[in-house]
Amino acid sequence: MNPRLNPEKAQPKAMKPMLALEAYINGCGLEGPLIELVKTRASQINGCAYCIHMHTRDARAAGESEERLYLLDAWRESPLYTPRERAALAWTESLTLVSENHVPDAVWEEARSQFDEAEMVDLTLLVTTINAWNRIAIGFRAVHPSGTPGAA
Repeated sequence: MNPRLNPEKAQPKAMKPMLALEAYINGCGLEGPLIELVKTRASQINGCAYCIHMHTRDARAAGESEERLYLLDAWRESPLYTPRERAALAWTESLTLVSENHVPDAVWEEARSQFDEAEMVDLTLLVTTINAWNRIAIGFRAVHPSGTPGAA
């Protein structure tokens, strides 16, 4: 797969606000491991290899376990995630798939039981931002770094 273009080179002024939003999200006060789980889960749903690669590496570097990363796609069936993480992951899935479910009240209520109003705004911006990054990476065919091409 060949990249189509580099958006930061093609239009740096447009990418500057995206990078500023990313910086805000990373410093907003939400827990770093939670941020990486949300970014990874949204990227899994969207099928963004570039972002899955980046955020699983970032999660590992921050101390996330391999087991939790492997089971993230099936978080509902695993006891390895906290109630707060579960609420964030449910919110992530609902917002990422908003055209399918329009964020059910039960998902809202679960998230609100774990996050205050300001955190809900930050969590929603987090989900919105990673979905935007996924669309940028997928649309422009960003290619993640790899070792040997074709290696399993």
